[in-house]
Amino acid sequence: MNQSTPNRPTLGPAPSLCLLRLSALGDVTHVVPLVRTLRRARPQASIAWIIGKGERRLLEGLDGVDFIEYDKKSGWAGMRALRRGLRERGLAGGKFDALLQMQVAARANLLSAFVPATRRIGYDRSRSKDLHGLFVNERIPDRPGIHVLDAIGSFCEPLGLRQTEVVWDLPVPEDAREWARAQWPQDATPTLLISPCSSHTLRNWRPERYAAVADHAAAQGWRVVMCGGRSQLERDTTDAILAAMAHPALDLVGKDTLKQLPALLERGQLLMTPDSGPMHIANAMGTKVLGLHAASNPARSGPYSDLRYCADRYDDAARKYLGKPAAQIAWGTKIEHDGVMDLIEVEDGIAAFERYRADHPGR
Repeated sequence: MNQSTPNRPTLGPAPSLCLLRLSALGDVTHVVPLVRTLRRARPQASIAWIIGKGERRLLEGLDGVDFIEYDKKSGWAGMRALRRGLRERGLAGGKFDALLQMQVAARANLLSAFVPATRRIGYDRSRSKDLHGLFVNERIPDRPGIHVLDAIGSFCEPLGLRQTEVVWDLPVPEDAREWARAQWPQDATPTLLISPCSSHTLRNWRPERYAAVADHAAAQGWRVVMCGGRSQLERDTTDAILAAMAHPALDLVGKDTLKQLPALLERGQLLMTPDSGPMHIANAMGTKVLGLHAASNPARSGPYSDLRYCADRYDDAARKYLGKPAAQIAWGTKIEHDGVMDLIEVEDGIAAFERYRADHPGR
């Protein structure tokens, strides 16, 4: 496709837009502020979002969005079924006014070809991969050194809009909040949540190091709560943390749903986690994050609103594994090597925890 960007008309009062971002949980959380921007600017817009199954469960109820669930295991049959469903939507001219193709993975690129759209907006060349450029005819501005959320937010710019504020307001039903409130007393005891696992195992920290920081928090009078999904890795990691702790902790791993997770994270004062979906969900809910970063750059993919409480050894990882400082490697480089997270010492986690306490006297 022609990738030049001629002078395009700005959005009409009621455009039809299609967003394509299938996964993952943290990344779809980053898309929500863009949805808010589009809705504020064009309240009459029709917005469809092609999304993965779990990600839809997390965001179900997001106002003004028609979710179209796509099963990544469905292959060609699922792609053809998606196209048939889109053709039945009665789009003016048979096409969306614009497709915002916000995922560069090969499967998502191919899936985008089944979406009829006049304008096909994708990433700048520096962020493109897996033949992404063949499936788009416009690109977002190339701004190096920005957070993933800001890159996603810039997808509205070819449409003549700007994301000038970041608003999440995730859809959390009251029954989910009721469940979260029932898990521990509503008292003055501050709560450290620990979600120990990323889907990328090389980003995960050692259980005994989580336990050491958790014990330090407990010794300061904090409640410690374990949370996470139902995978065997999360269960085994949590069991190892609990076995290594000298203090008790509340174990909620595998006990919440994706709708209850934001409500659970909202109740904590601080979440300790590697670069993961819960990191970004907690940030969206207003909870501070003690992010553990060595394999990934917190400035690109850390908790968007506040990086003050991250334990950051990304530059050390770049020097050790890539032979140069982080400032000299490509933005967004993942340093997912065996042992990289061992660069984060227990003392780093405790120091980050104490930075939070210093900023929040009485906790």
